[in-house]
Amino acid sequence: MKRRAELEQQTKLRITKSAVALHGSLGPSRTSFSAIAEHAGVRRSTLYRHFPDELALFTACTNHWLATNPFPDLAPWSAIGDVDERLRTALTELYAYYRRAQRMLSNVLRDEETMPFIKHMLGGYRRYLSIARDTLLQGRDLKRPATARVHAVLGHALSFNTWRSFAIEQGLADHTSVELMCLLVTAVNA
Repeated sequence: MKRRAELEQQTKLRITKSAVALHGSLGPSRTSFSAIAEHAGVRRSTLYRHFPDELALFTACTNHWLATNPFPDLAPWSAIGDVDERLRTALTELYAYYRRAQRMLSNVLRDEETMPFIKHMLGGYRRYLSIARDTLLQGRDLKRPATARVHAVLGHALSFNTWRSFAIEQGLADHTSVELMCLLVTAVNA
């Protein structure tokens, strides 16, 4: 009985890893259950036994991917007293993360509008960015009219699409992108 349970877990993990690989290369909307089953070397009926619907599979895929690709830790950022250094450190770490995770994030964000459960699954990512922005706002000497603008510019600086525009579309190095966003935040807060 124990051996059977182990084999079931191995099969489930193999299916999950196949979903991660295909979501990363093709994207969720372009990945069929048949393709995942074929990639995992199992029948569709086996896949459905472990994952009865897309949400169950996507949840397992997301949890597995995030376990191996965690977001940068926000706690050390809070410990940095100098707000400019905190911003520079945060963006450096976040942009390095985006570089490592760009294929998956590009595909998932692309498919967000066509697959409603993805929007729900991205709630954790959106909360992370909101907490990151709050962390970067702490200790800033904000002038009353500039508060909304600084808030917006920090949100823009933390966005995957901002990084993608600078790094992929414009071909800038991550450190250059970080410096440009730091300059923008400083200018808006002036």
